[in-house]
Amino acid sequence: MRRRLVAVLSAVAAVAGLVFGVPAVTGHASQAAAASCSAPNWVAGQWYDVGAVVRYTNGGYYRAKNANPGYDPVISTWYWEPYSCDGGGGSTCSYPNWVAGQWYDVGAIVRYTNGGYYRAKNANPGYDPVISTWYWEPFSCGGGTDPGNPGAFVVSEAQFNQIFPGRNSFYSYSGLTAALSAYPGFATTGSDTVKKQEAAAFLANVNHETGGLVYIVEQNTANYPHYCDWNQPYGCPAGQSAYYGRGPIQLSWNFNYKAAGDALGIDLLGNPWQVEQNSAVAWKTGLWYWNTQSGPGSMTPHNAMVNSRGFGETIRSINGSIECNGGNPAQVESRVSKYRQIASVLGVDPGANLYC
Repeated sequence: MRRRLVAVLSAVAAVAGLVFGVPAVTGHASQAAAASCSAPNWVAGQWYDVGAVVRYTNGGYYRAKNANPGYDPVISTWYWEPYSCDGGGGSTCSYPNWVAGQWYDVGAIVRYTNGGYYRAKNANPGYDPVISTWYWEPFSCGGGTDPGNPGAFVVSEAQFNQIFPGRNSFYSYSGLTAALSAYPGFATTGSDTVKKQEAAAFLANVNHETGGLVYIVEQNTANYPHYCDWNQPYGCPAGQSAYYGRGPIQLSWNFNYKAAGDALGIDLLGNPWQVEQNSAVAWKTGLWYWNTQSGPGSMTPHNAMVNSRGFGETIRSINGSIECNGGNPAQVESRVSKYRQIASVLGVDPGANLYC
């Protein structure tokens, strides 16, 4: 079924048929000094030199990696990076370094080798805080989110890299975590199991649609002129051939760029190239579809996972009868196989109803 989000990654067989609907030791930690940043509030349109530190509207701090005229720190991840008051902003954590193989009780806080801090959610014999996310969670000296894992996403950066060893660097972890604020219910709804299952389901599907997070744009350039619907009152201001598939869901058609852009507060109709130039914007378009669009299915993929309808229902919401009900069993199996692999990395049972 060729619906409104169409992408043809003809160079990869696995992507063929893409239709996107178209501690302190033993838990006794000394207390950290309270973090206190004195950085000014970020001001849109104000010039910032390299190294400038600002306080964003979400309460987090960001440092300019590249000089810029006041770009949004959450969206413009090439220009900005998350910044912790600890390690240069004025506060000092006094927690000990993590030691592999040493016992940690619940509540223990340690400094990991990447400079980030982690708190034990469950007692453990010194498991790696970045990998063992059931036992550890990111911790901020200032009481906010950890810059190394913004929004405390249930998938750590180490796990993300393990899941996508051959990914295109454009599909960055920082871009994904920066995009999470657009849909705060994603992978934060329900039990820890449900949260991880939803994250795994999303990543498994975008893996399939992009050939393993390799392809940023649709590979069949001959299709590019076909995605402009001049019957829409706003037309195709970026040009006849500007609305080809881009990003983790291969967003296509002028009306989908319009709808996604309106929902995200980004002019994607006028400048669709943002989806292939800005990692956070690309990820946001994927989250837009996942959280708001039912496609050929009867519910959004987000609702399918949080309401325990199973991974198979997310496939139906993406490709419907093209793959489901015997349409293309090999494609379904490919998605399910990746989902199971990601669930294993996250240490969660994949659940029931995996097929459609």
